[in-house]
Order: sequence, then structure tokens, then C-alpha cells
Amino acid sequence: MDSEPTDNDGEADRYRAPALDKGLDILELLSEQKSGLTRAEITKMLGRNASEMYRMLERLVARQYVVRSPEGDRYSLSLKLYALAHRHPPMNRLISEALPVMQRFADAAEQSVHLVVYDRGNLLVIAQVDGPGTWGISVRLGSRVGLIDTGSGRVMLAFQTDEQREHMLAEHTKVKGEIALDRAVLDADYRQIREAGYSKKDSQQTFGVTDVTFPLIGPSGQAIAALTCPYMRRIDEYVAPSIGDVTALLKDAAASLSMMHD
Repeated sequence: MDSEPTDNDGEADRYRAPALDKGLDILELLSEQKSGLTRAEITKMLGRNASEMYRMLERLVARQYVVRSPEGDRYSLSLKLYALAHRHPPMNRLISEALPVMQRFADAAEQSVHLVVYDRGNLLVIAQVDGPGTWGISVRLGSRVGLIDTGSGRVMLAFQTDEQREHMLAEHTKVKGEIALDRAVLDADYRQIREAGYSKKDSQQTFGVTDVTFPLIGPSGQAIAALTCPYMRRIDEYVAPSIGDVTALLKDAAASLSMMHD
């Protein structure tokens, strides 16, 4: 596991820290266990030798990232990582990183844009930026919108594991005005959205609006949020960016925010 990097290992292996990797391997392994593991189990599951695992576990216990069972033979995660994460709430990080990107998009696309996350069965609007023009459509910050019949919801569901999608659908409750849709139609939509990488669909809430939505992909490959532009086409003499241009701009905005929130 600690072999020298080859030419194919790429940029990520230029600066290796084997000891750090061992510690992170232990933390990630213990995060998946409900009742902890013995040192022998950890050693076997990680393919390491016993002495290096002993030293690493002792340091993790000393730094309070890992705790021993009262009997002393099993190791499990403490709450320290949880506490560290909540010193700098991920939601605040996401919003602070997203807002400048969203503002640049709105200025270039001349359209509004909003960011949603999944929250207890539906979607929560956590950031909203208006376009620079006289006309536009915006979604109120802090509002809850439907999981099933919105572009944002379809994209959030499309970019999940099957297990996580089922959990989200089971937790879902209808919001005001939400349209009930056939499960077979939804499943077909998820496949199509995954293949395309995004959703472009006439709004099912407002006439004359085309919702363009891209996922923000987290380190595990699932959507952690969705970025949506409710596109309104100008019909006067002013030449605004086309829906094709807007889609390209939104794709770049979403890509710049993806894989950042580990």
C-alpha cells in the first residue's frame, strides 16, 4: 500500500505522506463501523502490519480522534471530528463560495440563479442572485420547493446512489401546488439527466420559464446541491444571451463549485 508512485499515479502522488494516509485510512474505516473494531481487525482490513497500526492508533487516541471501549479492546471514532466540522458549518462555506460565482453568472447570463440543497424531504433555497436587467424571475431565499416536480429536485435525485434516492423519496412530503408524477416517468428522467449531466425543462410552476439545472457534485460523486437558472426569453428588440449561452455559463459555474466541499 506504500509502494513508490509510478508515472501513472499522476499529480496527486507527487507529495505523499504515508503516515497521514494511514491515520486517515483508520478514521475512514472506523466511520463505517457501528460498534468499533479491534486492532487486529483494523490491521487485517487495511492490509497493514500490526506495529504501525498500534503506533497510529495510540496517537489517534492521544489526540482524542479515536476512543477505546471500556474493556480496552475495541476502537471507535470519538465526536471530535463532528465538533471540528461544526466549528465551520459546511452550509456557510457552500454559500460563501457559491455567491461570487452566482453573481458572475447572473451578470454574464442576464438571468437570475438560485442554489438549493436537500432538506428533510424537499429542497431549501439557500442562495439567490437576481440578473442585472429590469425583468427576471427569482425564488425567495429560505423557501422550500418541491423535490418531485422541479428541475432542481430531479437533478438532486438523479445524482444520488439508488439507496439515497429511495431514502429521499420516502422522506418526501408534498409542498403547496406540487404535481404528483408517475414513478416510471421519474426513473426515466433520472437516467436521461445523468446521461446529459444536467436538466433543461419547461417549468412546471410558471408559464414561459425554462429551468436549467446543474448539480454540484461532492467528493463521493453525489449531488450536494443544485444550481438552477429559471430562464426567461426576451421577445423585444434587446438581444440577451441565448439559452444555449446561458446553459454553457451555468455548466461552468456548477463545475467550479463541484468537488470542493469535502
